[in-house]
Amino acid sequence: MKHSVLLTLTSLLSALLFTLHVADDIARGIDSAGPQNIFGVLILGVWLYAALVLAERRSGCVLLMLGAILGLGVVVLHTNGARIDTIAKSSGGFFFIFTLFALGATSFLSLIFSARGLWSLRRGQPR
Repeated sequence: MKHSVLLTLTSLLSALLFTLHVADDIARGIDSAGPQNIFGVLILGVWLYAALVLAERRSGCVLLMLGAILGLGVVVLHTNGARIDTIAKSSGGFFFIFTLFALGATSFLSLIFSARGLWSLRRGQPR
């Protein structure tokens, strides 16, 4: 399978899991809903555009790599938080932890596939 197809699939799955996780954060009161969320919507829009339109280009690989790093950053921030144990034991904790780990795994794969895509798009190398 072409690396760009795998990159697109893992990036779309990461974006979906990221959205579910942010929604769960808002529902739990970890994050607040409001006008500041428009930046998250814009970031998600760029992430989806890069995955669906730009995955075979250098700019798409760079944007998807940034999205993968963002997804991994969410995992790192939450696992280092003091409330992770209480959230895990609370109602809906399974969903929170599941999306956290699934987001980490798909983001890690997206990071690998985007790095591989950038490597294959070096100057002078056929596509």
